[in-house]
Amino acid sequence: MQPATAKVAYDERWQRILDCVALKQPARMPVVLYGMFWLARYGGLTYRELMHDYERNLEVCQRVLLDFDPDVTGPLVLITAMGRSLEALDFKQVQWPGHGVADDKPYQYLDREYMRPEEYDEFSFDPTGYYLRKYLPRVAGAFEGFDQLPSFPGLHYFRLVNGIRPFARPEVRQSFERLVKAAEEAERFFQTHVSFVKHATAHGYPLINGSTSAAPYDVIADYFRGATGMMKDMYRHKDKLHELLDKATKFLLSQTIESAKAAQHPIVFIPIHWAPDAFMSERQFREFWWPSFRQMMIGMIDAGLIPMPLWESDCTKRLEIIKDVPAGKCIYWFERTDMVKAFEVLGDTVALRGNLSPSMMTTGTPDDVDAAVKHLVDRVWNRGGSLILDTAFGIPDETPVHNVRAMFAAARKYAG
Repeated sequence: MQPATAKVAYDERWQRILDCVALKQPARMPVVLYGMFWLARYGGLTYRELMHDYERNLEVCQRVLLDFDPDVTGPLVLITAMGRSLEALDFKQVQWPGHGVADDKPYQYLDREYMRPEEYDEFSFDPTGYYLRKYLPRVAGAFEGFDQLPSFPGLHYFRLVNGIRPFARPEVRQSFERLVKAAEEAERFFQTHVSFVKHATAHGYPLINGSTSAAPYDVIADYFRGATGMMKDMYRHKDKLHELLDKATKFLLSQTIESAKAAQHPIVFIPIHWAPDAFMSERQFREFWWPSFRQMMIGMIDAGLIPMPLWESDCTKRLEIIKDVPAGKCIYWFERTDMVKAFEVLGDTVALRGNLSPSMMTTGTPDDVDAAVKHLVDRVWNRGGSLILDTAFGIPDETPVHNVRAMFAAARKYAG
């Protein structure tokens, strides 16, 4: 039950975000509380404890929210407490604290080729079948028996009778048993997230986003072909790559809309991995990366959603290109791109989020943080910019707590 005073505060905070999206500067600059393993530092836990202990994780996330009094918060539990679920799935695409890396080390992504170049046609023809029998067994041990599932297209009429025999194989049955256990663990994990959301709502704090998505190019590069394979494909399998990007755009958009509606929250967080200036030429960006992502964002906007891509690293050379979206419909979160330049190019098109320097947050002083916030206020907010203040990619794990306090205090002092 949300008390009346909390509802008023919730509505005011949420309206500030919507005003920023619509390019209507609210009375004060909103500030986001978003962090991952920094929460362990704040709560006196190891990273592994934060990921595996639901009760302690929830307590820390609830406490930090009331301590810093943000305008909006990230889904803190959802991004920090999936350790047990990863273990139950026998997930293979990352290492995490206590599993492949030390208890106080962050995630380590494993860049590997999870789809072979000769499998493009198979994936394009039947993505669901490819997922079930090839991709999922490669990325999560709980699915390993699925490589023995039948090819479902063609199982019609009496063919269905003999076609289901693989489900009796011990390996397939074992996979289903493992998946049920993994799903039960994932449900416990998600209900802890629900408890956090209820706590935040009851105290008047909205979430900055309710769901996540990904860019089509990034999905194929990161989770299927790997970095080396994808870069070669732009030359060796150009036509097949374009075909798969078109296919991926459609099923990712459908899944994104479905997830956002289930979350009953319009803002969709989209971490962007392959758009930075240094990763490909402008010609390649225009040909391979931007068209599918723009199509996906337009589809999201048409569905009443608010895309919020996080443009990782430096994307200064992309600003004029990524400006080609409807005005007042998106939030662009920048990691290292000069925010003043971003405002000059994009200020009449999108709301901005970010982007206090990670090195300054981790090694600087509270005075340094104060000055950095004042710089953004003077150069962006006070010039009419719709700025949602945050760090470059959430609070860096090693940030001293007093620097986070300085960030919130400076925001209130200069734009509150």
